[in-house]
Amino acid sequence: MQPFTKRVIAIIQAIPEGRVMTYGQIAEAAGSPRGARQVVRILHAMSKEHGLPWHRVVNIRGEIALQEEEARWSQQAALESEGVVVDERGRLDLDRYRHVPGPART
Repeated sequence: MQPFTKRVIAIIQAIPEGRVMTYGQIAEAAGSPRGARQVVRILHAMSKEHGLPWHRVVNIRGEIALQEEEARWSQQAALESEGVVVDERGRLDLDRYRHVPGPART
């Protein structure tokens, strides 16, 4: 497994319940600021194997990015079960729910 992949998995596993991170934010924290699409592929390929909380990852606008209706509903339901408010368009307030790893988090 590539070092970037290992870092992405560790970052996603560390997102606390009721918080989210964006694909780009994860890529940057893992050392590849332009690697958001790689994060998407890692989530798709390794979520089950590594027990990743895939539902805690959203796009840069704070939107559920999944296009398939059942998957979108599943992600929204999982987020709402953790206390995250998601509007009718599948958006959430990143200022409120974004997880910022490390000592800078308040």
